[in-house]
This record gives sequence, C-alpha cells and structure tokens, in this order.
Amino acid sequence: MQKLNYLNKIVASGLVVVIRADSPEQACRIAEACAAGGVTAMEVTFTFAGAVDAIAELAKVHRSGDILVGAGTVLDPETTRHALLAGAQFIVSPSCNADVARMCRRYQVPYMPGAGTSQEVVSAMEDGADIVKLFPGEALGPAFVRALRGPLPHAPLMPTGGVSVENAAEWIKAGCVALGVGGNLTKGAKTGDYQSITKLARQLVDSIQSARKEVAK
Repeated sequence: MQKLNYLNKIVASGLVVVIRADSPEQACRIAEACAAGGVTAMEVTFTFAGAVDAIAELAKVHRSGDILVGAGTVLDPETTRHALLAGAQFIVSPSCNADVARMCRRYQVPYMPGAGTSQEVVSAMEDGADIVKLFPGEALGPAFVRALRGPLPHAPLMPTGGVSVENAAEWIKAGCVALGVGGNLTKGAKTGDYQSITKLARQLVDSIQSARKEVAK
C-alpha cells in the first residue's frame, strides 16, 4: 500500500525535481523553494558529499507526507539501503540495476531506472521498474516517446534532462506520466535566487496539469 501511495503521488503531481547541490544546506533550500511552488516529489542525487544528510533532514521536515523525498544517481544496492535508512521514499538511477530493483521491491519503494533505447525500457520493466526514466531526455525528445508508445503503450515513462517550462506540455502530450526536471528549474540556487525556483516550479506544475486537461478532452 505504501508503494502505491508513493507512486500515485508522483504521477498525480507529474513532476519530480532533481536536486544536485553543493551542500546539504543548499539542497534543503532548493527543496523548500520547490515545495513553495507546488512540487510534491524531489530527488536528492548522490553526486555531492552530504546527500544522505540532506535526505534525512528533508524526510524529517516532511514526515507528514506532504513531500516525497527520493534518492537519485543510485548505482548499487548498498547506496540504496543507505538512502532508505535515511528516509528516501523512492529510488532513481541513470541505468537499471537488477540488484537495486530487488532491494526496492524488498522494501516496497518505487524504483525509477534510466533507459535510452526500447530494449533498455523493456529490460527495466522486466526487472521491476515502476516508472522508466528516459535519459538523457534532451537527446531523445518527445518524438521518441510518441514512437515508443506505439509498441509499448503500457510503458510508464518519465524524461529527465532537457525538460523545461517551454517543452513540458509537449512531453506530457507525447504520453509521459511524469517529468524529471533538474538544472533548468534549480539554476537560481547558484546565485541565491530561490524565488526564481519557486516561480519556475509553479509554472511547471501548471503546465503539466494544463497539458493533461488538453489530452483528456
């Protein structure tokens, strides 16, 4: 039930923010700016020292469940378990790892591995991926999603990389269940402009919901 609740929240929002920061403090400030903009799922990547500390702090602050806190750039089961103990509620990887998938199934948390070809998408789903992260999104584009959904209409796809306010609607209309957005949303943190992050987050959330309404017509 826990896993279903997490997945439903991610899909309902349609947006997962990828947080790459210089410190746990900066990661938490980015997360709070995104939350103010309506974001309900955030992925703290294991690409900086203190990622576990940031996950633990955010999980503590948002223990009510208003925000889902996940771990990204997870490459092995050891890191997976470390992230889960810190409070991570979903796991994201740049590629699929069967051992990571198994760990996520064991503890019933969503697993979102990366894929860049139709074969990788199928393999990820066979290994138990709950949502397949299309990566790198900027190299694939919405046209790839439309083509892929011909033979694989059941594939739950989430592009990451190159997704922005300008093209978010196009990705959703192509058939994606959610979007992963990183630097295009969080770049204001480099200059301390967290208000711009909140503004862009709100625009992304609104764009996703508007596109879904158009698709549903």
